[in-house]
Amino acid sequence: MAIEDDVLVIGGGLAGATAALAAAAQDRQVRLVTHKQSTLRHASGLIDVLGYTPAGDGPLVDPFDVLSDLPDGHPYERVGVEAVREALSFFDDVAGEAYAGAHTDVNALVPTHGGTVKPTSRYPASTAAGLASDDRDALLVGFETLPDFEAPLAAAHLEAAGIPFTARGVTLSFPGIVRDDAKVTRYAHLLDQNESVSTDAGETGAREALATAVESHIEGESRVGFPAILGDDHAAEVRADLAAALGVDVFEVPMGPPSLPGLRLEDLLYDALEDAGVRVTSGVPVVEYETDTDGDRIDHVVVDRTGSKLPHRADQYVLATGGLVGKGVRSERERVYEPLFDCHVPHAADRYDWFVDDVFGDQPYARFGLRVDRELRPLTADDEPEFSNLRAAGAVLSGYDFAAEKSGGGVSLATGYVAGTRAGEEGGE
Repeated sequence: MAIEDDVLVIGGGLAGATAALAAAAQDRQVRLVTHKQSTLRHASGLIDVLGYTPAGDGPLVDPFDVLSDLPDGHPYERVGVEAVREALSFFDDVAGEAYAGAHTDVNALVPTHGGTVKPTSRYPASTAAGLASDDRDALLVGFETLPDFEAPLAAAHLEAAGIPFTARGVTLSFPGIVRDDAKVTRYAHLLDQNESVSTDAGETGAREALATAVESHIEGESRVGFPAILGDDHAAEVRADLAAALGVDVFEVPMGPPSLPGLRLEDLLYDALEDAGVRVTSGVPVVEYETDTDGDRIDHVVVDRTGSKLPHRADQYVLATGGLVGKGVRSERERVYEPLFDCHVPHAADRYDWFVDDVFGDQPYARFGLRVDRELRPLTADDEPEFSNLRAAGAVLSGYDFAAEKSGGGVSLATGYVAGTRAGEEGGE
């Protein structure tokens, strides 16, 4: 007997979670299945709509000024500008006070751990006091055991980028942490629980110890930035306590993977999935599928649960398994393909045409993915829908380079929202 749902979403990242939530909003029975851990934990937690045009122009002040000019086949062109706005509004309702940026179409400029400035549309509330458009001077604080964030170097890079304020960086010892292989979650837990740590003045809480270590280095700055390690379950409380102790605004600087803001976003979305009644099945790969007798519709898929093959049947399916990085699209010497449903992936016959020699050039492989119609149904080489009840969302789509455009989060949101909404409208009828 197959496990039956109205909508089945395959993939647990931002696109998949958004699709499942959008389908559930149509009062459908929805299940999300995911094989591996979500890529969200490796992401910055920022939601970029469009920072640069496909031609490289930017950084863009208002991404909505150019969305309607994007080339045919770009995911935003497929769903339309209004759907992008609706998807952002949908995310705003889910994220609540955890995210900022909903007040304007203009991109915010968020400093990163490398000292660059990233244009983004939605950003964690923890980063809000650090925006580069703010002209208040800032002190960046790094730690000896966190070499990924060289605060003095990041500050120098920000100054060289022409920020409208003075940035200065210092590197300190983190109270209670002596090993340079401590996970970011260890820093967060120590601050979340305000664990007792040893200092020159004796035992004290981790938050108080951290504030004391930083306080003497403030030279008139009205805001202090830390790497994104300031708590997890109680992050807002940690920031508030540090701000009160230091008498300045406190913000986090987005870091590389593993990323606490990404983990927090994952928790936020999966809490929302639970509240919406979405059934989540983790750690199970989809290994097979069967169609109806005409081959037009997917009848059911088969998941492998610790060696047992279990069929899952739904009226509608959403594929949100990621691109080349997430292995939702794969490549071999002779071909590029989508491994679950063998959907068509357009690519040059000669593999040497998949890339250019300039490492910073416009790489064709960066746009590998599924071509879709305006319903986000994957298309065959003859431009016909592969299956009438399958839609695709997120990085599995072709027609854009999310890394160069700084558009990954926005595309995942917009296409996940549209795919989930359409699937929910048709599922269970």
